Amino acid sequence: MYTYSQLLLRNLTLALIFIISISAISLSMLHSMLDSKASQHSKLINVLTNQIATSQNSSKKAADATSIQSIATRLQQVTSYKALIISTETGKQLFNYSNVDSGFSLSITTPKPKNIVIEELDLAIKYQLDFSGEYNLIVGFILATIILSIILVFFATFMSTKRHKTVFNAISNQIKAEFSSINQDNLLAAETSEPHNNILEIPELKQGIIDIKRLIKQQVDNTNILEQEAYVDPLTQLDNRNRFVQFYETQVTQDSPVKFGSLIITRCSELQTINKIHGYKEGDNYISHIAKLLEKALLKYSGGKAFRLNSSDFACFLPNVELKQAEEFSTELSVLFNNYQQTADLDSVAYSGIVHFNKTQSLGELLALADTGVSVAQTKGANAWYSQKDTDILASNSANYGNQNWRQEIDSVLENQRISLLLQPIQPNGRNNKAYSEILARFINSNNDVLPTTSFIAMAEKLDKIVAIDKLIIEKAIQEIMNKNMLDHSFGINISSRSVNDEHFMIWLERKLLREPKVSTRLIFEITEAGLQQNIKASKRLIDMLHRVGSRITVERFGMGLTSFKFFRDLTPDYIKMDGSYTRNIDNDKNNQYFLRLMVDLAHRLGINVLAESVESQEEKHTLEKLFIDGCQGFYIGKPAQL
Repeated sequence: MYTYSQLLLRNLTLALIFIISISAISLSMLHSMLDSKASQHSKLINVLTNQIATSQNSSKKAADATSIQSIATRLQQVTSYKALIISTETGKQLFNYSNVDSGFSLSITTPKPKNIVIEELDLAIKYQLDFSGEYNLIVGFILATIILSIILVFFATFMSTKRHKTVFNAISNQIKAEFSSINQDNLLAAETSEPHNNILEIPELKQGIIDIKRLIKQQVDNTNILEQEAYVDPLTQLDNRNRFVQFYETQVTQDSPVKFGSLIITRCSELQTINKIHGYKEGDNYISHIAKLLEKALLKYSGGKAFRLNSSDFACFLPNVELKQAEEFSTELSVLFNNYQQTADLDSVAYSGIVHFNKTQSLGELLALADTGVSVAQTKGANAWYSQKDTDILASNSANYGNQNWRQEIDSVLENQRISLLLQPIQPNGRNNKAYSEILARFINSNNDVLPTTSFIAMAEKLDKIVAIDKLIIEKAIQEIMNKNMLDHSFGINISSRSVNDEHFMIWLERKLLREPKVSTRLIFEITEAGLQQNIKASKRLIDMLHRVGSRITVERFGMGLTSFKFFRDLTPDYIKMDGSYTRNIDNDKNNQYFLRLMVDLAHRLGINVLAESVESQEEKHTLEKLFIDGCQGFYIGKPAQL
């Protein structure tokens, strides 16, 4: 759309072109007309002079003064002259008239003076007509054209601006009418629908509105995708932690119908174990199933909403729900978890911590209280929940309330030796290959319920109890092997990195193994690659000690660090157990196949056997055999069974 000044400039330019054109045409026509008029006047002069010549004596050829004056007078009576000169043929002037007051003239249109010879009277007449009237008329016409053009320019500019505003206001109103009816629900239908209530029948406008609708839909789709990535967990399709924080700020801390409520944090206790033993795909299935159970339990609670906070933690938000109802909800969850536990053959599924809230509490405080509740629940029975009612716990010296519960539970396990040992076989891939069975520990609480192993080990590390746990497992394993007379088999026992770097533990272990020489030669101690790298000197002393007493060593979770084979050549482990991330779907992963083949070749050159864990299918086992792996471990090979 043009602005007023732009329209004015454009119209003035057009008017100037029009005026110049009209003026040029008018002057050209005037020149032709005046020239024609001057030529026609010569005929009139011939007629007048012929009449005078006839009236004179035929014997007198030359005109006398009276005749010349008569000719001049009669000619001046007929028309106005700017100049009139009558002379003889020899050039002697007989009459000379010049009109100095002839007025305005245009030289470009003024005809040249005309010459006429009157032979009968021996005269020559030179004349130039006076066209001042015609000049004034044409100048007046041009001035009138200019004035009228200027008036029309301003009028046209004003009307064009007004018309443009009217048209664009109509277009704007039509566009507003079209887009005011668009919302998230009818956007798909509106994208291809014809504009309605048309104010202007403009095909381009209709198509433009349809194109804009299509563009809006594309932008909305892109926004939804970005929002999905930013606020929605891709695995469970639940809102993530970012949305959880936003939800709490908008629904609780600000003015809203939510005045109070309950927050339940649910922690999936077996995720790490499932990922390690069964693979990440099964871990994803486990998380997805728990999410569905949470959504199922929330159906009874109006406004209840579930969020996935991180890999293993979920949050359930129950607005305007008292603590007692939240405890009933958690009880229902426990029932669902127990059923899933039996179906999936798990030690546990998840534990929940409950906390009641109002508008005065911050989200960080609530999460800390609920997390403490989860820690306490993990010391109870399988899939238990705990309601954290003591909201002053964070401000007191009892801030480690959850830790204290774990400390008591771990001390109880150590004191009463409440530990159960399972055995998972490692199958050799050849007759001459050496393999063993790995001992897995499960910890029992006072109610004879299995505690979550991952959480138990993590809390034992945190509370500086892991060395004592390692001693308990070793003592229990040796005792079971001796009591059940299983000296014809070899057994793997895990040792934590903390124990590897503990000199007192090393002395204790050496004495223990020296006292049981028959068992010590049947034991293979498994230590993670990262644990060995923490203190190479201590690791070498431990490995040398184990070799002296006849035991062997396995470096497990191999491939997750940056260990060089010079390190293994110096430490001389007996086995390396490849991390499960290298063996999962090995039948379809050419890169991992190449890496494993290289590792097997180098390890065999150093006299080290290579094992693979997390083997879950016949295809994986067959591929590993072709890569000359010495042994395979996983649920496909054999599930953990009681020792």
